[in-house]
Amino acid sequence: MRIVFTGGSGRAGKHCVPYLLSKGHKVLNLDLVKLDHPDVMTLKTDLTDSGQVFNALTSLFSMDEYSLPERPGRPDAVIHFAAYPCNLIVPDNTTFTSNVAQTYNVIEAACKLGIPRIIIASSETVYNVCFTQGDSDYNQFPLDEETYDTNPEDSYACSKLCGERIARSFARRFNTDIYAFRIGNVIIPEDYKKFKQFAEDPASRKRNAWSYIDARDLGQICHLACEKGGLGYQVFNCTNDTATLNEKTGDFLKREFPNVKVTRELGDDEAPLSNKKIKDVLGFKEEHNWRKYA
Repeated sequence: MRIVFTGGSGRAGKHCVPYLLSKGHKVLNLDLVKLDHPDVMTLKTDLTDSGQVFNALTSLFSMDEYSLPERPGRPDAVIHFAAYPCNLIVPDNTTFTSNVAQTYNVIEAACKLGIPRIIIASSETVYNVCFTQGDSDYNQFPLDEETYDTNPEDSYACSKLCGERIARSFARRFNTDIYAFRIGNVIIPEDYKKFKQFAEDPASRKRNAWSYIDARDLGQICHLACEKGGLGYQVFNCTNDTATLNEKTGDFLKREFPNVKVTRELGDDEAPLSNKKIKDVLGFKEEHNWRKYA
């Protein structure tokens, strides 16, 4: 496939893009920072400018494509990861307005150009706890896409919920596939040295629901989503299988959060931010369980 990836130079993108290349896809990176990869061109694009977005999504993927007898057709998929990735990088209003505008512009352009598969990055933060002021408890365990009442209080998470709503509206209007990824705490290979401490100090991982996603496994999810059509609008949690705990997940949650509703029994080491849907619907099988490295 020909895939446009926004934010491919970021923490997750720089691992997801090589995974997509390993599956035979061609990738164009839209970013303000160059991705250091010999097989990927970075087109510097301000995604808050809708004109730039429309032009970028109709761009050649490399100088080599000038030698083709005719211009390639539209991309097969757009994966939109570009954003301010958390609060306190810029003022709150800029976090919100920039993230929402970028997502709107990418989805609108992709839909109007007839690109058949659109994937956007949402976030675990929509589950109300990550950037809440002070201490807050989750509504229920596990955290799932269908029944959890998402009601965050911060600007970043609100921007991600707005992105989901934009995606849902455009999927209905254009009858196309748009998948929103609620991405967990992104872990890159050098982060695994921290996991022993994570497991020994569960309180430090509450804001991440004792869950994570390896950036390379996130690349696999991107690949699977690009290949899976006909689903319309969908929300998927993107996390690995295993909780960052040294005891059974159910025992820990029952002891520490006796008043939080449990909607189903969790597996012994199952992550509370449930990835059941991506396994059932997309066929995800993790390759990078933290216990292999820590």
